[in-house]
Amino acid sequence: MRIAVDGMGGDNAPHDIVKGCVEALEDSELEIYLIGKSEILKKELKKYTFDENKINVVNADEVIENTDKPVRAIKRKKNASMVVGFDMLKDDQVDAFISAGNTGAILAGSLLKVGRIEGIDRPAITTVYPTKKDVSLLVDAGANSECKPRNLLEFSIMASVYSKYVLDKENPSVGLVNIGEESSKGTSMIKETYEVLKNSHINFYGNVEGRELPEGVVDIIVCDGFVGNVILKLTEGVAKTITDILKKELSGSLLSKLGTLFMLPALKSFKKKLDYTEYGGAPFLGVKKPVIKAHGSSNAKAIKNAVKKAKVFAQSGVIDTIGKEIERIGVERDGK
Repeated sequence: MRIAVDGMGGDNAPHDIVKGCVEALEDSELEIYLIGKSEILKKELKKYTFDENKINVVNADEVIENTDKPVRAIKRKKNASMVVGFDMLKDDQVDAFISAGNTGAILAGSLLKVGRIEGIDRPAITTVYPTKKDVSLLVDAGANSECKPRNLLEFSIMASVYSKYVLDKENPSVGLVNIGEESSKGTSMIKETYEVLKNSHINFYGNVEGRELPEGVVDIIVCDGFVGNVILKLTEGVAKTITDILKKELSGSLLSKLGTLFMLPALKSFKKKLDYTEYGGAPFLGVKKPVIKAHGSSNAKAIKNAVKKAKVFAQSGVIDTIGKEIERIGVERDGK
């Protein structure tokens, strides 16, 4: 399995990107193409012992920064690490592409270089959302700030297929994020979406409120990218705050410190469940080939898990199945 990784994208590039790729080689089936400024990447690789036949450095002299305008950067920075990665994916030189770089540029590159699945209006970021029960999928997590009901239906279909074939959830349930459970609640777009989802072939649960999301009442949480990104960032912030408060309280008195020793296994399990690095990256669903968006602040562990996720995604047949589902259900193309 050939995985291309943007070695220059993300807050912790290239050190953590390189380290994560090396650690991912515990899977002997992987062959990684690390893209970026070759001198810098090779210097980082010298810090590790690994099978040198398993990591190929591909030179790319330019970098797409977070301050760059996405479409312009993809079109003009032809030798940027991200653009080179997309070109390799488009030309079937690799089976999947991962980047922790500029989200807008990844979306633009996915559309301009790889292209959408036929029948899909907009791709969406689909990320794992930890809950009390297990994990749900949150879609869209930030690619599309404004959506139409047709888009949210497509997101629901794509996430349902991904949940079934990658997360092994048979007939996953879909919940529409709203300010109340009643179908009469929400904006006109949300009310129209409710009717569209209810009359579709997906397993539609109904509306879900923000407080229900951590309970795991549905397998798939669907919303526009503006709401999804707020949910994601708020959840990350709350999780970090709770963890910090626990650390402070449990390290106070001697009695607290002694109690912490007995609670350590539970605390580690709690931290692991809320740690985004455990879940790797988020797939861009709706494009013709596997593209994974890693968190901008990804450390080596997150990159390692993103590579693992990319392999499963590429092997799952999800993209072909999404195309067949969109064709079968017959999503209208008149803007609804």
